Amino acid sequence: MQAEFDALERKLSRAMGRAIGDFSMISEGDRILVAVSGGKDSYTMAYLLREFQRKSPVRFELEVVNIDQGHPGYPGHLLADYMKREGYPFRMVHENTYAVVTEKIPEGKTYCSLCSRLRRGILYGLAQELGCTKIALGHHRDDVLATLLLNLLFAGKLGAMPAKLLADDGKNVVIRPLVFCAEEEIRRFSELKEFPILPCDLCGSQENLQRKRMNRMLDDLERENPGTKQIMLAALRNVKPSQLLDVDLWKSLGLAVADEGEERRDAGTIPAGRLARGSSNAGV
Repeated sequence: MQAEFDALERKLSRAMGRAIGDFSMISEGDRILVAVSGGKDSYTMAYLLREFQRKSPVRFELEVVNIDQGHPGYPGHLLADYMKREGYPFRMVHENTYAVVTEKIPEGKTYCSLCSRLRRGILYGLAQELGCTKIALGHHRDDVLATLLLNLLFAGKLGAMPAKLLADDGKNVVIRPLVFCAEEEIRRFSELKEFPILPCDLCGSQENLQRKRMNRMLDDLERENPGTKQIMLAALRNVKPSQLLDVDLWKSLGLAVADEGEERRDAGTIPAGRLARGSSNAGV
């Protein structure tokens, strides 16, 4: 068990470190608001960021935050007790967005979109209040891939989740340190670490969400062709702009014509050597 835990921690830490380095997520003197929901992903992110903080030559601060959104029976004390026991710099904010969501959204409809927007707005305001320079969210590789499919199949655009973005308010910078981390490894790490997981009963009862459909599709593809998710992640890190049909993108890159040689070289499957690397280390 200890050997498995150590191996998983090293793998996840390397993946997170690569993401932080590739996208310059953390700078000297940063104060990072770490948004923790009580789920496996955000617990893992908080743990790995604190370990990274201890070892990094770059000095930065962490402020771990949970939002109690007023869900009936919300067991926030489990999270608060854990954070106190483990010595995290932690605060819980109470905002009754549950009442707003249930008032605005008809019963039986999906609450997630409005709930998420309200939560994000609270985080943005809190980051400014606390003097935080970054907001860390716990989205992982599988979230990125599901978003890619949602945009492709339902929104008519080619895009996923950015690893680092400037919010619409022009003030807050959001980072996603786990974008290269696989969900199944986060899940197992969380089990071994025995985090006190808080269920989201409000959203968990809504099974017919499009995102869940995309996750099931990804899982099916992975079962049929192991390594598919890592290959898809590798594709997001290996974009060929001239082979896309976005006229504005062509103009912004100054393209007048695509390179036939590049198209020919990229046709077909990924070369065997690169596929082997992608199946185990893509983004790590």
